[in-house]
Amino acid sequence: MNIWIATMVAAAILTTAAIFAVLIYNRLVALRSNCDNAFAQIELQLKRRYDLIPNLVECVKSYMAHEKTTLESVIAARNQAAAGLKQASENPRNTEAMEKWIGAESALNTALGRLSVVIEAYPKLKADKSVAGLTEELTSTENRIAFARQAYNDWVTGFNTSRLAFPTCVFAEMFGFDKNRKHLEFAEAEKLTEAPRVMLA
Repeated sequence: MNIWIATMVAAAILTTAAIFAVLIYNRLVALRSNCDNAFAQIELQLKRRYDLIPNLVECVKSYMAHEKTTLESVIAARNQAAAGLKQASENPRNTEAMEKWIGAESALNTALGRLSVVIEAYPKLKADKSVAGLTEELTSTENRIAFARQAYNDWVTGFNTSRLAFPTCVFAEMFGFDKNRKHLEFAEAEKLTEAPRVMLA
């Protein structure tokens, strides 16, 4: 009788532990999926941004023929950021790819900042409806990027906190959740949270 009771107690403990492990696994999977989905929203907005930038450069080119270097640096930075995003989106859990992309985004923000300074020196550009329309679209896109980035960082915080908290940390590595997700913190993050400097008055 004592063996039967001991067996039942052991079975109950194992069943409880298994149910607990399944709940932890499912929670981590759900949080990881939310992180991936939030990153996909950032990717969507950034692709729109990458499409707008060459159009803006093309519009201002005729006014700024002697600013060829500035325009070329914007396009080069845009291409590098787009390539970095592609690599990061293929595996958003790859810290190295994320850091490389974040660096490229910061370089693009710097190039856009230089372009905005140059644009300000050309009053005729401010009256150009195409340029004004593109900068307005770019501003709207930048705002959506900022919101998407904040949502992503919130999910990443939730995932990282849950992964490191006890008792989840006991099971996380066993289930393959052995790394924290990286927050998106650009070197010049204010350009994503404020109206971009390419916006014309």
